[in-house]
Amino acid sequence: MTRIEKLLENNKVSWGLIFSIVVGVIVINIVLALKTIDDLSITQKGITNTGEIILSLDKLHNLVLSAETGQRGYLLTEKEDYLQPYQNAIGQVIKQIKLVNSLNSDLEIQGEKIAELSNLVEIKMIELSDTVDLALSDNEKRALKIVMTGRGRTLYKKMENLFNEIKTSEVLHRNDLYKKLENIEREAKFTFSISAITSFLLLVGIGVMVRINSKTELFYRQSLETQNEELAEKVSLRTKELTVYSEELARSNRELEDFAFVASHDLQEPLRKIRAFGDRLSTGYNDVIDERGLDFIKRMSGAAERMSNLINDLLEYSRINTRGNKFIPVALNQVVSDVIDDLEVAIEESAAVINYPDLPEINGDVSQLNQLLLNLLSNAIKFRQKDLAPKITIAYQKESAYDPILSTDSLWHVITITDNGIGFEQEFEDKIFVPFQRLHARTAYKGTGIGLAVCRRIVERHGGTISAKSQVNHGTTFTISIPHQYTAPTTMAE
Repeated sequence: MTRIEKLLENNKVSWGLIFSIVVGVIVINIVLALKTIDDLSITQKGITNTGEIILSLDKLHNLVLSAETGQRGYLLTEKEDYLQPYQNAIGQVIKQIKLVNSLNSDLEIQGEKIAELSNLVEIKMIELSDTVDLALSDNEKRALKIVMTGRGRTLYKKMENLFNEIKTSEVLHRNDLYKKLENIEREAKFTFSISAITSFLLLVGIGVMVRINSKTELFYRQSLETQNEELAEKVSLRTKELTVYSEELARSNRELEDFAFVASHDLQEPLRKIRAFGDRLSTGYNDVIDERGLDFIKRMSGAAERMSNLINDLLEYSRINTRGNKFIPVALNQVVSDVIDDLEVAIEESAAVINYPDLPEINGDVSQLNQLLLNLLSNAIKFRQKDLAPKITIAYQKESAYDPILSTDSLWHVITITDNGIGFEQEFEDKIFVPFQRLHARTAYKGTGIGLAVCRRIVERHGGTISAKSQVNHGTTFTISIPHQYTAPTTMAE
């Protein structure tokens, strides 16, 4: 073999090796490019799918709120103007439920939650339809009685919790997809850079492949950015719609509060006449009417008085959030002292003993805090054990705990009120804070059954919580937790 032949042979070997390397690099580059495109496509579809699920859930939530707002507005005002948004929402809810059920989430557990949510929404729609049908059939009292049971509110809370759980899971999943997308982009940039350098050293033609891949990546990135912009616009639009619904709900609440005031004022007048004429009959005609008739008159007057107290308590309950005073620093020691002065007669008659430490100054509504402690202390005296003087102990401590509103740890004022009264079964803890719910017969203990419901609304207006732990014949402990330096939302009175 001559030298020339050897050079040609070596060149053939070199070009063959270079060709093999180039083909190998091209194949590897093609495989990596296809994988990147596939990952980008899957991730993009996942992001789009989560966005559709979130938007569909928001629309379903808004439709339920609109239907409930129309229902309550019609029940309380009997104005058919409220039926229009209710009927529109009812008609769209079924379609929206089918749309939500047709969406397939990447998360397996979401299917069960969405099915449960759809079931709750259908039950809620049935409840709204039943009450509206009753109202349309001139059975407003029966419809309002169904509403006042609180079942609809409990059902809505379950729905809201499911809405939040599903939406939160989808948002977290979408964030994971965004992170995955960023990792894919970083990996793609690194891979393409190495391929470009290697390909340039081996063959200039590989640069063409790099450019093609770069263009493909740019195309997908621009497509993804376009999708994100569209999603952002949709989210902004939904946010505006929610704002409008919120304003409408606030207006509806104001109208309902005005309605409650007018209704209570109009109801008090005939009650006063019933009581006045009852008094005239019992005093001026007691020698004409027999004992049975006088007993009937007495019962009638007692019922009228209870009705009057019930109306006043209901009006007070409805005004807690809308007619509250501006928050100012309030010395709790002075509040407790004023309450004890108000309960002086009851304390003397029952021989009650009230012990309390040096209490702090907190930010709040002084009149509502006075009402809160008055209700709790008067209950402790009223529900006492037979032949046992009431002993009431107020305790205070400052704790650091998680604040769900601020999403961080914060300071809380924790006040406990413990008595040695008759107590109750712990299973009835939630029931005692519901308006008009009583654990004892009206003949055993006086009252309208709304005092503790007022307490809960007052505490909630102060950004806190109230709970009770009790045991029959071993007393009750109420725990009130109020955040430090809490500022209430502006009310109509402020």
